[in-house]
Amino acid sequence: MSHSHSSDPRQRWRALIVLCLGVLMIVLDGTVVNVALPSIKDNLQFNDTNLAWVVNAYLLTFGGFLLLGGRLGDLYGHRRLFTLGLAAFTLASLACGLAPSQSWLITARAVQGLGGAVVTAVALSLIMDLFTEPGERARAMGVYSFVCAAGGSIGVLLGGLLTDLLSWRWIFLVNLPVGLIVLALSLKLLPAVRTEGNGQLDVAGAVTATLSLMIAVYAVVNGNERGWTSLHTLGLLAASALLMLGFILLERRIAHPLIPMSLFRLHNLRTANLLAVLWAASMFAWFFLSALYLQLVLGYTPMQVGLAFLPANVIMAIFSLGLSARLVMRYGTRTPLAAGLLLAAIGLALFARAPLDGQFVGDVLPGMLLLGLGAGMAFNPMLLAAMSDVEPKDSGLASGVVNTSFMMGGSVGLAVLASIAAYRTKTAASDLAPLVALNDGYQIAFLIGAAFALTAAVLAGLLLRSTTTGQQAKVDSAAHPAP
Repeated sequence: MSHSHSSDPRQRWRALIVLCLGVLMIVLDGTVVNVALPSIKDNLQFNDTNLAWVVNAYLLTFGGFLLLGGRLGDLYGHRRLFTLGLAAFTLASLACGLAPSQSWLITARAVQGLGGAVVTAVALSLIMDLFTEPGERARAMGVYSFVCAAGGSIGVLLGGLLTDLLSWRWIFLVNLPVGLIVLALSLKLLPAVRTEGNGQLDVAGAVTATLSLMIAVYAVVNGNERGWTSLHTLGLLAASALLMLGFILLERRIAHPLIPMSLFRLHNLRTANLLAVLWAASMFAWFFLSALYLQLVLGYTPMQVGLAFLPANVIMAIFSLGLSARLVMRYGTRTPLAAGLLLAAIGLALFARAPLDGQFVGDVLPGMLLLGLGAGMAFNPMLLAAMSDVEPKDSGLASGVVNTSFMMGGSVGLAVLASIAAYRTKTAASDLAPLVALNDGYQIAFLIGAAFALTAAVLAGLLLRSTTTGQQAKVDSAAHPAP
């Protein structure tokens, strides 16, 4: 069975389409929710701090289980895990769409994140199973990256459309028919390859790492309510740090660790992880806070917010389909990465002066275009830099590590910035009109987001070792595979 799929190329590309549909559904879910947040907030009476949990619950389980999902796929078969993850995600989407209360929605979002992590972690391995010839594999990866990048823009638009025309519930319910179709097709088209992993799962490592990350974000999100220097907040942060320390000690001692610590001896992987955290913090701030600014301060409808994000997303998609690889070919990874991060920082700084009566062309569009350009330029080189000195057998794990850093930087960063914005709004509310106070909060959060991106740009310029021409030849063959 395991080799019959490779004989028919058409079958392989059909299988890729199914994989991409499954991943698209999960990518969409990352952004589709942002546009609907104000509607969800009104409908289920969320306050601002709790509203962040609609996004954070998903990010937490998604980030927490990426590593474990990939490892389980290696142990128990990629197709089996892909279909299980997909089923969990689809059922959780139904639960989100029917949610009668805040806690119900947040719980269902956490389950969605879990399913999404498994699907995402295993999808790349399945592409590796399906496409063994380098040129074909590179083309398949190009399609996959495009789906990931373009998914964001489709999500924002679709979110606006569904929320405006039907209700916020449909952004979740629409996953049901798609999920069922993808499930049926996966069973038919995906190869059932048994993998020869060593059969031990590092349960202790998985539990400690996931818990540590979850507790950290929980502490940060509740920091404003409980006080940043309160016993509650500091105690949780200390517990998280201890668990992470425990995880690192554990991984150094056991035979089959979840993450071999030797990976972190690789200079570029270490640097790329640090950059991923900083950059994700500023990116998530841009998505979350600018959607709220457009709706709550400028009074945009969800559909208008979707259209406002479109220029940035189109630019990001164009870069991911080939421009970015050409830049890396020409200049190595360091220059495009630093330049992209710098453009993103300028874009966020423009948002930091966002006025109360902002005009789209003058006040919103320039920041959006710079952020789209920066993100489009930086994404590919960041992944390539991370993978540049990793052994092929560890490449899946390394991409999982970078993805995890990105997700965690995003959720912790968003929690910090949303909290700062809320704190600023609360303290300014006594002497300012409510809307002015709200906008003040957004401005300071955008400014700190810009500082994160600027720090990442400087570090990229100083610390990254740019990849050699040999590496670029590899990148080149990936970007322009021989026909």
